[in-house]
Amino acid sequence: MWSNKKFYVAILAFCIFNIVNVSAQSEVTVLINANVIDGVSSSIKPNQTIIIKDGLIESISSGKKSYPKNAHVIDVQNHYVLPGLIDAHAHVDNIANAQRALTYGTTTIRSASVGSYADVALQRLVLEGRIIGPEIIPTGVYVQPNLGRSILATPELSELYDGVETEEAIRKLVQINIKNGVQYIKTRSAEMAGSPTTDPRKQVYTEEQLGFIVDEAAKAGIPVMAHAHGSVLAAVRAGVKSIEHGTYASKEALELMKKKGTYLVPTYSTVLDLTQPGGDYDHPVTTIRGQYMLPQMAKTVKLAIKIGVNIAASTDSGYGPESLTRVSTEIINFVKLGMTPHQALATANLEAAKLLGIADRTGSLEVGKEADIIVVYSNPLEEISAIQDVIISISNGKVFLNRLPFEK
Repeated sequence: MWSNKKFYVAILAFCIFNIVNVSAQSEVTVLINANVIDGVSSSIKPNQTIIIKDGLIESISSGKKSYPKNAHVIDVQNHYVLPGLIDAHAHVDNIANAQRALTYGTTTIRSASVGSYADVALQRLVLEGRIIGPEIIPTGVYVQPNLGRSILATPELSELYDGVETEEAIRKLVQINIKNGVQYIKTRSAEMAGSPTTDPRKQVYTEEQLGFIVDEAAKAGIPVMAHAHGSVLAAVRAGVKSIEHGTYASKEALELMKKKGTYLVPTYSTVLDLTQPGGDYDHPVTTIRGQYMLPQMAKTVKLAIKIGVNIAASTDSGYGPESLTRVSTEIINFVKLGMTPHQALATANLEAAKLLGIADRTGSLEVGKEADIIVVYSNPLEEISAIQDVIISISNGKVFLNRLPFEK
């Protein structure tokens, strides 16, 4: 890892904003003159003062309020304060990319599998206060028939070199993940869309095999997320907590998801990314594939909204230097697909927090909850694109990005 000095020199050379050292921050941070969108109601609370202490929201009140003289006071200048964004499906595997996500207001990420348990390590660095970053909900090694390079993540996985298809092997991999500190299990019922040699409709795990995964994870109280452009019904019947992508989900599958409380994490913006040059995916085969998948994905999301399926926002991104997709991108696309701005914001706030099992401590701006907070320049309830313009980003009470004050 870089030394602190080298790290901050590199960041300052790359960025135009204000990065604050964890250890240098005041114990109390106060936001004044804030227009608050709390993530619960669809109304705005004007002229609010938010006091943050020990990483938690101590109070939210109108007008002026007393606070310690040594508090770090930020005048929000009547801009708009919201809960930090939750990315329900991303592939962040290093500190730089994690902090890039935070720059765009993502304060919590559910990992969708990375190599060598990097997501577990990132989670610990953030929770121990060693770095300012988004909280990571780790999944560890992807539970799929062929582990590929992930076979090297830990010596125990060498036992699974011949594949992960039998009940014994499947349960073994889930156990290894749990032993290594994951909080979610990721598996797949169908092949991926972003590879030119696969077909996202082709089933790779049966309902029975998926059931083994769900059952083994449940023994430790851990939910399962399933990559499923196709073969959605099998995954829902097996009892997964969320369907990732769901492009070819049938009406029957979506209705069963509604009945069982299964979440849809569409990654619509990722399929859109397939159709465009640059970004996370850029290959002629996948570009053409995206062009026929995108209208189908749009139909699926619209039908899911109509049926009332729980939906969470995501990026399916690693937040690398070339990535173009952010949680805000997905929120904006959800509005285009029929959600109200309030509904779309909820997919990256309270709804996503419920999916991750952390709604008791984040996902909304309420007293006693973690201070995961963003400030945007203008009102996203009037113009949803404002959610892209993050001017302050706070994770666990630590100010990572502050571009204020602006001259009036």
